[in-house]
Amino acid sequence: MGIEATSWPEPAALDDAVAALRAARIDYRTDLRGGRTPVPLFPSSARLASAIEHLSGALYPRRIGDFAGPESQEDGFVADRLALGLDVLRGEIAKELAYWQDETATPFDPEQPELITRLFAATLGDIRRLIDADVEAAFLGDPAARSVDEILICYPGAIAVRYHRIAHELHALGAPIVARIISEIANSRTGIDIHPGATIGPSFFIDHGTGVVIGETAIIGARAKLYQHVTLGARSPLGLTHVTPRERYARHPVLEDDVTIYAGTTILGRVTIGRGATIGGNVWLLEDVPPGSVVTQPAARVADRDTADALRAALSGRNP
Repeated sequence: MGIEATSWPEPAALDDAVAALRAARIDYRTDLRGGRTPVPLFPSSARLASAIEHLSGALYPRRIGDFAGPESQEDGFVADRLALGLDVLRGEIAKELAYWQDETATPFDPEQPELITRLFAATLGDIRRLIDADVEAAFLGDPAARSVDEILICYPGAIAVRYHRIAHELHALGAPIVARIISEIANSRTGIDIHPGATIGPSFFIDHGTGVVIGETAIIGARAKLYQHVTLGARSPLGLTHVTPRERYARHPVLEDDVTIYAGTTILGRVTIGRGATIGGNVWLLEDVPPGSVVTQPAARVADRDTADALRAALSGRNP
């Protein structure tokens, strides 16, 4: 006996779902957007991921771009990857500007996407040099590294910082949504969350990296080193307190040159960690640290036998 063919989803169920989604869209646009027309196309995460792959191939044609030809053909390969990446980037910037256009009475210049893209392209040489310095810092700082190429391709910290170097320039040139999407692509890939507005000096190394958070107004000097689960954050969410302009636009820590911060440390607010300071693991900081300081939490202690027995019993669910 044959199995009777069925149609799924049933037309009536599909129509009901479409109608419910239409009602939700109308409610959103009426309540939150004042009944305005639907927004234009939003920048695409998938297309921006493609653009970054092309641009990374242009930055490192042999190590990331997989170019294997003679050196005489290398510039041609780089030009092709740049053309692909910059064209996609220009299109996504155009989408962002169309989105922001609804928020301003002054129209953007039609050439603005091309201008931002052209200015960004002019920074690529400097971006490459910064990434080279970051990778070299990682190689010097991690005895487990076998080569700089391994770091560039494999290390999550190096990958996240590469994406940040690109996103930061786009953020500064007036494409904050495109920049933020790029930073979130890196976050989803590495577990490292660096806001594209953060200012980071050369030779920056994030070791291991999972769980690192660096806020928008953080400033990090040269040769800084961070371990996993470090947070450079703000003290309170905006909207919950009255804040001054300085507190709004200077919310995150400042790390001077040659600062090292070990795993699990949380530093909140516009505090300054002085040059050459070392912050130990699992430290909570809300105030400035003088240059050259070493900051640690209280040392762990060995429990006496009675205390240890009581603790084991509590952890196991037994009565002490």
